[in-house]
Amino acid sequence: MISADRKDAASQTVAERKRAADLLARAERSELQAVWDALPQKPVAYPVRGPETGLVMVRGRIGGGGAPFNLGEVTVTRATVRLESGSIGHAQALGTDREKARLAAIFDALWQEETTREFIEQALLSPIAARIAAADHRKADETAATRVDFFTMVRGDN
Repeated sequence: MISADRKDAASQTVAERKRAADLLARAERSELQAVWDALPQKPVAYPVRGPETGLVMVRGRIGGGGAPFNLGEVTVTRATVRLESGSIGHAQALGTDREKARLAAIFDALWQEETTREFIEQALLSPIAARIAAADHRKADETAATRVDFFTMVRGDN
């Protein structure tokens, strides 16, 4: 039987890994390349799969809560690498940039290692999260600027 503490720790680790994978998928190639160039010791990464490009069906929902429907296909590039240490990293990214997918997979593998996780968090994931938050805030401000408030005036029934 698995203790509640171990179960909580495992679910927290899964959530952290999902967050890292999400941020790596949304990273710009220039961000990944800059951190790769700044690495003091570049790990040797052996390709396990890819990078390879294919199509993925994207599903949508009307109003965010309706019945799902197939919206269309998007191009996705994925890669899986194994570092000399044995860590395996996976990455998927929209588009056809194979080097971006390869670098993201390497950083995913490095993130899993205790010795490099903090560096990856500070040098790569935190700036990506900040960029995404700033873009979301800017979009919210632009949307708010176009807001129109409607009101109805009460007429007297004479």
